[in-house]
Amino acid sequence: MREQHQLRDDSPERSILARLILPEQTVEADPLEELYGLATTAGTEVVDELMQRLTRPNHGTFLGKGKVEELRLMVERHDADVVIFDNDLNPAQVRNLEKAIDAKVIDRTELILDIFAAGARTYEARLAIELAQLEYSLPRLKRMWTHLSRQAMGVGMRGPGEKQLEVDRRLAQKRIHDLKEELSKVERRREQQVQARKEAPTVSLVGYTNAGKSTLMNALTAANVHAADKLFATLDTRTRRWQLPGWGTVLLSDTVGFIRDLPHSLVASFKSTLEETRQADLLLHVADASSPTVFEQISAVYRVLEELEIEAKDTLLVLNKIDAIKSAAVLNRVLDRYPNAIPVSAKSNTGLVPLIEAVGEALGREFFDLEVDVAPSDGKLLAYLAAKGEVLSRKYGEETVTIHVRVPAGAMGPVHRDAVAIRHMDERSAKTNDDQVAEDEKSSISIDLPSVPLSDSSSEVA
Repeated sequence: MREQHQLRDDSPERSILARLILPEQTVEADPLEELYGLATTAGTEVVDELMQRLTRPNHGTFLGKGKVEELRLMVERHDADVVIFDNDLNPAQVRNLEKAIDAKVIDRTELILDIFAAGARTYEARLAIELAQLEYSLPRLKRMWTHLSRQAMGVGMRGPGEKQLEVDRRLAQKRIHDLKEELSKVERRREQQVQARKEAPTVSLVGYTNAGKSTLMNALTAANVHAADKLFATLDTRTRRWQLPGWGTVLLSDTVGFIRDLPHSLVASFKSTLEETRQADLLLHVADASSPTVFEQISAVYRVLEELEIEAKDTLLVLNKIDAIKSAAVLNRVLDRYPNAIPVSAKSNTGLVPLIEAVGEALGREFFDLEVDVAPSDGKLLAYLAAKGEVLSRKYGEETVTIHVRVPAGAMGPVHRDAVAIRHMDERSAKTNDDQVAEDEKSSISIDLPSVPLSDSSSEVA
């Protein structure tokens, strides 16, 4: 019995996957394929699956009454340890389900946070994960306490006392405040580090998790960074030098992968880690062209970019893993929707030359060198210029703030709409030079030089 118990303790948790499909949701060919990948990445052994379609979730148990009973029987039959939902549940639903099926229940957000916590290596990533986990757990603290014992009272401390839950909530809020302060310091340091590297153009790899970003970075830079065929193999930003033909040194950054329904708190916590992406001159959006859900994955990445407020940044779509496509019709279906996309295989180094040429061309696209007058109260435009362009200087006047900035042509819409005045520095420099020449000519005409006879020696020197 002891040997069997030890064997079970060392084996992975046995999990059952569950998903509620609502009418407005897009359903993939295999609705639980991605959750299966997440569950195995977290180290569980998937033993069964359950799905249900409803017009709206059950208020108390999320699933319908019959499906809850079916789930209970599954747990009992497989001796499962945990049920993982591909949905977000509220604390009451989790508590009711655990009581009904007698097993641990976690939702999609908690699973993703657990994977990130297991993979975080740097101090910055660990801070971000702890913050996201605490913000997720704060409204769920109640389920962690079956007892709500009062604190012991003493002389001078008589009264109703304080529940253990309230103590924990206050400690969690204090820790959240401390983590946010520490992350803001890390964010400022990261921003300074990124700005200090502005001597070279910066290119950032973004994309759905497991789309092959790290493998592509290795193919382009021989960086030998860790790459694995699993979800969220990369959590920390890595930057390597890339010798781009015609440009010299370019800085290429590999970032954390995105996913459908990525928790908002996680995006906010990883803001400092994604600073490389926010400051990049060009984004390479890497997509897995062999995935049956490639369109949904591309859309999910753009939604995260919108949340980061960098969706307008110059972007090249790279269709990776074309070596895994068995039919040309599959690739053509993607290219029909995205005709400017660049098909490559980072694994076999196929299509890298057209990609390199496209990056060089994109980095050479038109940038405007401007002086922009902004009203001091227009913090939105000031922040927009800092996010979309490269701010070279600021001058504070009585009525306006004058920003010298380099802005890509594609980001000029809000500038034209909200700026007090815009001056092109190239035109201003040309005008200044013309004015100087005119002044020189004017001064040479108006001044009468005295006629002084030259000596013979002077003439010989001339």
